[in-house]
Amino acid sequence: MSSPILQMNSMSLCCHSQLLNRVYRLSSTLTLFKQHQMILYQMTAIAEMVSYYGWADVVAVFNDDDQSRNSIITLGDKLAERRCKISYKAVLPPAPAVTQSQITSELVKIQLTESRVIVLNTVSEAGLMIFDIGKRLGMLQDGYIWIATTWLSLDSNSPLHSDTASSIQGALTLRPHTPDSKRKRYFMERWSKLSNGSIGFNPYGLYAYDTVWLIARAIKLLLDQGQTISFSNDTKLSNLGQGTINFAALSIFDGGQELLHKILQTNMTGLTGPIQFNSDRSLINPSYDIINVLETGYKQIGYWSIHSGLYEKPPNRSTSNKHLYSVVWPGGVTRKPRGWVFRRNGKQLRIGVPDRVSYRDFVSRANGTNIIRGYCIDIFLSAIRLLEYAAPYEFIPFGDGHKNPNYYELVNGLTSEVFDAVIGDIAIVTDRTKIVDFTQPYIESGLVVVARVRKLNSNA
Repeated sequence: MSSPILQMNSMSLCCHSQLLNRVYRLSSTLTLFKQHQMILYQMTAIAEMVSYYGWADVVAVFNDDDQSRNSIITLGDKLAERRCKISYKAVLPPAPAVTQSQITSELVKIQLTESRVIVLNTVSEAGLMIFDIGKRLGMLQDGYIWIATTWLSLDSNSPLHSDTASSIQGALTLRPHTPDSKRKRYFMERWSKLSNGSIGFNPYGLYAYDTVWLIARAIKLLLDQGQTISFSNDTKLSNLGQGTINFAALSIFDGGQELLHKILQTNMTGLTGPIQFNSDRSLINPSYDIINVLETGYKQIGYWSIHSGLYEKPPNRSTSNKHLYSVVWPGGVTRKPRGWVFRRNGKQLRIGVPDRVSYRDFVSRANGTNIIRGYCIDIFLSAIRLLEYAAPYEFIPFGDGHKNPNYYELVNGLTSEVFDAVIGDIAIVTDRTKIVDFTQPYIESGLVVVARVRKLNSNA
């Protein structure tokens, strides 16, 4: 595989050394531009995963830098489009400066929140530290969900170290999708030989390689059309004056607009697959592999693209395949976690119950105890057990226990916020429905005749 630049004679290469330096800078810029585009698609994919599993709230953990902040803003927008939201943002200092104590402090705060879906957007070094501390705090157990951005999948072609695997087992992550091809396999074999297998090659490395080829092709087209390579000074830069950076020494490639036009017209197949750009200069078909981290390594459970959404394998737009393969979640469980719990620092529901002296089968307090029992209580407890989430509560007896309490005063306890709910043989009457809501009736007397009580002397 030979590069178009290498097809120029040696004299041309010497004459255009300045251009080659610019090519290197431009390829780096384009690679970064692709990464910024991938952030948008990556956050869209994560939002779609959250919606797919039916979770409503997530916690975002990220570093306090421009790229991470912009990523989380984008994630919030994409979640909102799916009626989901970020309920808490754990902001850490930039990756090189973040400490274990700062990470521990934020993770402890997350433990006190309701959401158990954690989106981790950072870099590899800080991310592995967060997972390690999270494991020590019991946050890699059943009930938690961790979704990491692509930093976690960059070494997915290499085996996991046992210590690392135990810390991140059950997490989900994304990896830029690069379709398998003969050219890609041949390149990876050559790379492995050149590096003696000591240096891996992640998808972003493949994108960087394709970017150099893309620019080289565009420059070759310019040269083939008789364009000359020339640079000129920019008066705007010259007027900036002297400082740490000598802007006056910088020059501008005169054929910049033509080169950009050639780049945007690119239609080629590289190591990362087909490369084309839309009118907004974005990649024509961005896509990701969805990865589940297991104790034994990485497992691909699905695929996402901007056009087809989530699928178990590409390319497939059949609605019958619009799902992901099974996941092993933190704690080694395969059932989908609920995704949230009641706050540990949350208040219990205050349930008012009448302290009756008659009709005690409906509701009563055991003599000398705070135990509340009865048919109405059994109905309430059965309903609580049907919920998919924990609902802590406490029963608060209403009355003195010597006579039946006033039910109007009991119901008014809701309006005065003494109680969050009341349970008991409380009749649904017009005056009460004006101030509180009732559940559907679970006891009905049916059609009855009301008559005066009197003693009868007649026999059968």
